Amino acid sequence: MTTTTPRRGRPRAFDRDRALAVAMRAFWEHGFEATSIAELTGAMGIGAPSLYAAFGDKKALFREVVEAYGRTHGAFAMRALAEELTVRQGVARMLQEAAAEYTDPQHPRGCLVISAATNCSPDSADIEELLRRQRNANVREIEHRIRADTEAGALPPETDARALATFTAVTLQGMSQQARDGATRAQLEAVAQAAMRAWP
Repeated sequence: MTTTTPRRGRPRAFDRDRALAVAMRAFWEHGFEATSIAELTGAMGIGAPSLYAAFGDKKALFREVVEAYGRTHGAFAMRALAEELTVRQGVARMLQEAAAEYTDPQHPRGCLVISAATNCSPDSADIEELLRRQRNANVREIEHRIRADTEAGALPPETDARALATFTAVTLQGMSQQARDGATRAQLEAVAQAAMRAWP
């Protein structure tokens, strides 16, 4: 009697997009430094060599996560600014959508770009700087739109574009932290409405 050895099934193909989504959730929830390679590989269901082969090191993976976040969950802010006729309308929409996005139960609360790399050690200073640059770029874009609308007469000529753009960023950052602290969507929508009452 002859026996045959059962053929092993082909290993499941590595799903890079899924792994990136899993990493995004981990970094978003716990932050860059608090998320270990062991936690990442465990959540992804892969070994460390596979992670390094696919993404490089932890910092390279995080950079990809930030890019993916900007194309997906974080895209609402600049999209609102681009699609509305005035900067006032764009910021009003941005803040309302932030209230919804930051409290969405389908993913961790708050904003990854705001909260994922706070109080980093010197070894992660480049990651902290990466997110700082992105946040500052958003402030500059809001400021640019405010200046354009001021010149067009949609805002009073004495409008302080830099201060108003910074105020908007501070509001978004505060809403993100409040969401992580348990604020509801309705509470953040009320914050958004209050912030817009401060606009000229």
